[in-house]
Amino acid sequence: MELIDFGKVLADQTRQDIMKACCCQKLTVSEIVARVNVTQPTISHHLKVLRDAGLVTALRQGKEIYYALNQEVIVKGCCQVAGTFAPEISLTITSKE
Repeated sequence: MELIDFGKVLADQTRQDIMKACCCQKLTVSEIVARVNVTQPTISHHLKVLRDAGLVTALRQGKEIYYALNQEVIVKGCCQVAGTFAPEISLTITSKE
């Protein structure tokens, strides 16, 4: 994902709230609506943006679709930001691991 696209997806507060809710767990749209306190159509719109960017995964189980944060893509995007804007520090952190 391009750095600018990654930033645009993260720039929206509702999407950040959805990502926080879906971190380390799988949730249905109705569960996300209850946690984020935003209407279902708004949540569905933002989930599409997050899915298209690869930041959330969707898993169908029967009639339900469960969404979860794709932490691997988040880490890659954050590393790309760090590599672009703080290359000396990101290299130091990477080499210590």
